[in-house]
Order: sequence, then C-alpha cells, then structure tokens
Amino acid sequence: MNLSAEIALAHRLADAARAAIRPHFREPVASERKGDATPVTIADREAEQAMRRILTAEVPQDGVHGEEFGVSEGRSGRQWVLDPIDGTCAFLAGRATFGTLIALLVDGFPVLGVVDQAIQDERWLGVAGQRTTLNGKPVSTRPCRELSDATLATTGPQYFTQAEGDVFMALAGKTDHKRMIMGGDCYNYALLATGFVDVVCESGLKLHDFAALVPVVEGAGGTMCDWNGEPLHAGSDGHVLAIGDPARLEDVLEAVGGH
Repeated sequence: MNLSAEIALAHRLADAARAAIRPHFREPVASERKGDATPVTIADREAEQAMRRILTAEVPQDGVHGEEFGVSEGRSGRQWVLDPIDGTCAFLAGRATFGTLIALLVDGFPVLGVVDQAIQDERWLGVAGQRTTLNGKPVSTRPCRELSDATLATTGPQYFTQAEGDVFMALAGKTDHKRMIMGGDCYNYALLATGFVDVVCESGLKLHDFAALVPVVEGAGGTMCDWNGEPLHAGSDGHVLAIGDPARLEDVLEAVGGH
C-alpha cells in the first residue's frame, strides 16, 4: 500500500492543528464541559476545524471521525480520525504532554498515525509496513527482559472503574511500580515508541484516542491490543494495551487476566 500522498496530507493536517493550538497555550483559555464531563477549549475546536477544512477540500470521498465535531460518512472505505488535543486537561494546566492525533483507517483498521506535540516540535509518524519516525528519524521501542523491569504508564486512575482499577493494580504489582508514570495521555505511547516506557494500560478510550497510536507503536517494534490480546480497530471496546517489547505480551495479558 503506497501511502505517500496520505503521509503528505497528514503532515499538512498536523501543521494546521499546530497553528491553531500554539497561540492558546499557557494563555487564559476558557473551557467548557462536554456531555461526558471532559473539558473542551477553543483550541480543540479551532484545530479540528482547520484539519476538517483541508480534508473536505482534498479528500471529500473519505470519511472523517473527529472528537469535537462527530462523524462524516465517506464513500471510499477510508476514514480520517482526528483528536485535535488529546490531553486537554494537560493543555489547560500548561503541560506540554498533550498531542494532536491523526489516523487513517482503511476498512476499520489504522494504517497511518501521527502524534504531534505542537509546543515541543515533536512529530511521530507511523505507517503500516514502515519504520516509525520522530521528526523524520527512525525510532524504536526498547527490550524488556522481565515484566518486573518494566516502566508502566497510564493517564490516571480516575479513568478506571473499580474492577478495571483492580486489574491495573495487579499489572502494576508485577512491574517496576517505583517507576510508574501517571499522566501523559497520548504522549506515553510516543515515549514507548521511542524507548522510554515499556507498557501503557488504559480503559475507556474512544477510537479517536487510540487509532493514531497503533501504527506509531507497531512501526517502532511494539504491539498494541485490547485486554484480551485482540488487534485494535474501529469496533474495539476501549481497553488498550501498548507493549514495547512483544516478548512481554503474554506476561502482560496474564497479569490483566484476559479482561
């Protein structure tokens, strides 16, 4: 699958989102609560609108699934999935650990993903069948000899139900929990793809939260799946695992108990 045109388009989308986000960072930006109680800002909305304008002009046949403005059905079997600011809470707190997520799905499966950190000028690009890059230079996950050596990350315990939290803590107890990372949203997955984190475990994610991460992690040598070890796709239930060293996959799945 030759995706050179789509890669160029994804870069233009990320550039447009950056231009919309940067003027609002560490500025007094008002936020509102959406129906699910998560915050949204003018930066989220302007960034998604900027990307949608480009997609409407250049690939009107493709579908678009955006966090802020919903789903536009296409007729090509392809869908662009946009999360203009993954980590709005971090953005509002002035932390540069949020990211713009851009994915291309073909028949429901992610084949291209971008994680763009607008403030730190960092852009990860993952493409099916290609090596993941950070600002154009190849990156890779790191080996992890034992699960007890692993650095585990998650955005926060508040996103787990009680039962899910128990599963996470069971996994945490088998990793190097003294180095566990709380907070980070999509940035944790980018760090895993670059060899600084070993496992990310989350639940309750929506398609726009994880679609772009799959090509980035897998193109760097890692693996992503749900808590049962199944590949992630448009119909996945939001239980997400990312493992930097695929040799630890069975250990992680055993720890989470196939939930």
